Amino acid sequence: MKKIISLIKVYMLTAMVALSATSCLDKDPQSAIPENDAMKTFEEAEQTLTGIYATMKSAALWSGYLTLLPDIQCDLVYAVDGYTNTYGSIWQWDIRSTSSEVESVYAALYGVIANCNFFLERIDGVVEAQTDDERIDVLESYRGEVYAIRALCYSELIKLFCKAYDPATAKEELGVVVRTLYSTPEPARRASLYDSYQLVLSDLAKAEELLPIENDFYSHHYLTLGAAYALHARVALNMQDWETAVDYSSRVIDHPNKPYALSSATTLYTSDMTFFDYMWAYDLATETIWQVGFTETSYGGALGSVFLNFTTDYYYFYPDYVPAQWVLDLYDQNDMRYGSYFYTAQTGYDHALTWPLLVKYYGNRNYISSRYLYHVTMPKPFRLAEQYLIRAEAYCRQATPDYSRASADLNTLHAARYLAGGQVNMTKDNWIEHIADERVRELYMEGFRLNDLKRWGKLYRNGEGFTRVPQQQSLSEGSSLSVKADNPLFVWPIPQHEIESPGSEIVPNESNN
Repeated sequence: MKKIISLIKVYMLTAMVALSATSCLDKDPQSAIPENDAMKTFEEAEQTLTGIYATMKSAALWSGYLTLLPDIQCDLVYAVDGYTNTYGSIWQWDIRSTSSEVESVYAALYGVIANCNFFLERIDGVVEAQTDDERIDVLESYRGEVYAIRALCYSELIKLFCKAYDPATAKEELGVVVRTLYSTPEPARRASLYDSYQLVLSDLAKAEELLPIENDFYSHHYLTLGAAYALHARVALNMQDWETAVDYSSRVIDHPNKPYALSSATTLYTSDMTFFDYMWAYDLATETIWQVGFTETSYGGALGSVFLNFTTDYYYFYPDYVPAQWVLDLYDQNDMRYGSYFYTAQTGYDHALTWPLLVKYYGNRNYISSRYLYHVTMPKPFRLAEQYLIRAEAYCRQATPDYSRASADLNTLHAARYLAGGQVNMTKDNWIEHIADERVRELYMEGFRLNDLKRWGKLYRNGEGFTRVPQQQSLSEGSSLSVKADNPLFVWPIPQHEIESPGSEIVPNESNN
């Protein structure tokens, strides 16, 4: 673990040094061949795509900040007395434009985008040089993957650094800086929120046209057509395009070839693990649409560290954050996710807090057994379960709501998660509570909560946002935080460095003040 932490510190130091010299928007592709000689052959195109996926392992992205911070910022966890202060400012709602974590997420996403732009600028020349039709087809599928990756990165930037999408005002609201060119990049100026999303949709349309259907089967480490459909459904939900959200989530759920299936939390896969357990313990499941591919020697951050810190003495856990009691109370005795996600243990602190700790990210057991590498789990940005949740919510929010189909989707999910019972019947009066609670139960600490609260706004809890109530050994500063749904910090501040960079025309967010 010390080695992992050291690597992360080196990464952060390198990132901050780079930030002090040039804008995140103007960096060259990582590990790029000199420009005039780069990516001319089929093999070099493969290497470039491999490099793009490698940058997505960054601890600033899905294996770290991008997943953890949006949930830590909200009401899902409490900082524990004696914690290391990791992400402390985020949890205390003290999020600033100079935050190293905010800067790192912004820089890492635009870094991947720059790599994508480089690839897309060069791929035509590589295709034209080919005489083998099979190779041309492969290159076109690679092009589709890169469009999907760029769409994903822009969608994440929009979620974090922009207001919730309202079709009535989207053309007047600030979006993100759009960069689609590498050699002659566009000005550092924010597009509208509407135009920002149009770029995402345009990239997805290209990806969906180019990605072959046959590659959808269990290619978990690559963005496939199924992943593009899943992202399209998520984006449509964020854009309040309920019919499209239903359409694309259905393409994933109801695909005639059934490439994905919910992992049962009630059926044993091994003598001591269900299929659902196995997904988290070994990063292998029929439910995974896309996960960030790690190996024992090539991985990003350690998602489980702040919830366990087991490697402090290899005897006790020293969590920085423990689950909120209200979250634990959402699970009933028949919900098998509870046993997969939480384990009650005495911590190693002087106060000896005994609490259900998050063990969802305890770590890939192969890595633990071979290298004593704890808390490293492959992030799973797209799972089939989310698609059921997207479709259920979209059914409820259509012009003519279909609560029956929405209930059926949640009940299908519950059939894979509950030992018995779990049936729901959603109505006009209760659907938002059912959807909100289920998204917490299923997607706990997978990075969805901040955006969920932002896009629901006053629809959820009458706009009250959330209030923390102190619990056992919770850090006093932050434990009584109350945040309204319209709080500006639901939208992260644009990094100050980007605003002040030479030639920048970037308009700050309200949260920058």
